[in-house]
Amino acid sequence: MPETPPPGAPGAIDAEVAQPSPRSAPAPTSRLLCDVQALAGTDPASAGAVWKLTESGRQLDANLVHLPAHQCVETHAEPDLDVLLLIVAGCGILVTSDRTEPLTGGALFWLPHGSTRGITASADGLSYLTVHHRRPGMQIRPRPATDS
Repeated sequence: MPETPPPGAPGAIDAEVAQPSPRSAPAPTSRLLCDVQALAGTDPASAGAVWKLTESGRQLDANLVHLPAHQCVETHAEPDLDVLLLIVAGCGILVTSDRTEPLTGGALFWLPHGSTRGITASADGLSYLTVHHRRPGMQIRPRPATDS
């Protein structure tokens, strides 16, 4: 059995740093959330988000989206968030400001903030997972005074 190095020696662990504070919240535990491949094939006619990450205290948002045959997400720009796009099932086309990319199962795309993108499903439909930093909650701001 290896010997424990004395405090302050290289490789030593400071017991005060290694121990959680008694006032800290318990660490979240990892767990299986869903089977994206099973959800992707549940109803070929369904459209929209078929699963969403809803865990409290999360720093990420994630959605499993299904587009039925020939449906699309119109071209738009995301000004604030980078997005990972993972193709789970089906195929389609991703249109960006400078090119068109085929979408096939297993393809992973990075869509940087500020980029323009549109997605169209093929005749078989398309299911994809998006992951991005969680958006801040909606805020109500007072309307600025106007001179009338």
